[in-house]
Amino acid sequence: MRILVYGAGAVGGFIGGMLTAAGADATLVARGAQHDAMKRRGLILEGKQSGRPDPIPVRVCRPGEEKPPYDFVIVGLKSHQLAGAARHMVSLLAKDGMILLGQNGLPYWYFEKLDHPLRGSRLASVDPDGVLAKTIPIDAVIGGAMNKPADLVEPGRIRLADQPTDRLVVGELDNRVTPRLQAIKALFDPAGWPVVVTDNIRAAKWRKLLSNAVFNPIGALTQSSALQIAQFEPTRGIARRMMDEVMAVATSVGVTPEMTPGQMMEDVLTRVGILSSTLQDVRFGRELELDAIVNAVIDVGRLTGVPTPCLEMASACAGLLNRRIVDDGVAFAPAAVRKS
Repeated sequence: MRILVYGAGAVGGFIGGMLTAAGADATLVARGAQHDAMKRRGLILEGKQSGRPDPIPVRVCRPGEEKPPYDFVIVGLKSHQLAGAARHMVSLLAKDGMILLGQNGLPYWYFEKLDHPLRGSRLASVDPDGVLAKTIPIDAVIGGAMNKPADLVEPGRIRLADQPTDRLVVGELDNRVTPRLQAIKALFDPAGWPVVVTDNIRAAKWRKLLSNAVFNPIGALTQSSALQIAQFEPTRGIARRMMDEVMAVATSVGVTPEMTPGQMMEDVLTRVGILSSTLQDVRFGRELELDAIVNAVIDVGRLTGVPTPCLEMASACAGLLNRRIVDDGVAFAPAAVRKS
């Protein structure tokens, strides 16, 4: 199987690196300093369990330098980056190839191949012009939920946190368990990242959203990790109300997430204090992934009549922060004002 990891940042780099180390035929697509560092010295994965003692000699190229066709394209881009790359990525797929979309949040395909009154509805927040739905062959899509805390600390070096919840969940959009899902599991098993084949990929997406839709925007606004938010009583209360709204929206489309808000809060209190990808983007001055993580939940709530006032408030504040980052070209990182 020829594999392409399109977007080898923190999580994409981790995926491409571990597959390469396990002997898979994988090519990583990256830009700028990330490409140059991996090309020059390989990829460094740091972590007590999932790290590697030596740099991994990955095969890396820039966008446009790929050598198609690829049987399996794993997309490491964030949701708001998909539209700009969709046509090119599709052109790299082999006939009957698969494309794994495991971005955070609710995907543009959420109401496709679904036995539900809202089947065919489009989430304007994640595919406002319908580009993704029109460009990516729906039968090629594999839904995914990627659970692996990863931090790109410098070009070519990724720091990994090992958690009991580390896993890749994969599923068909019509909830069938198919041979190609089993093939993905067989591909990843030697690499050491647990793969769960599910017959309800949407439930897996909501489970992760119960955390992301809450702690990512609050963390971006307060420069805090999920653990710090959960440990501080006032923000813990806000987070709990936001979780209740996420749960209500999920229930309105017939999904009961695998964890309750109370269980999720308890889980957060056991985590290491790693920063969310959204907070990392704030500190590096990158556009925030708010539409899929927060605004899509609000969209679904509007479709089903579920109010989401706390989510809307967090979205508005984080959205203004994003506007400052994008329009003003600035980053927001803490500066020490006293010696530790």
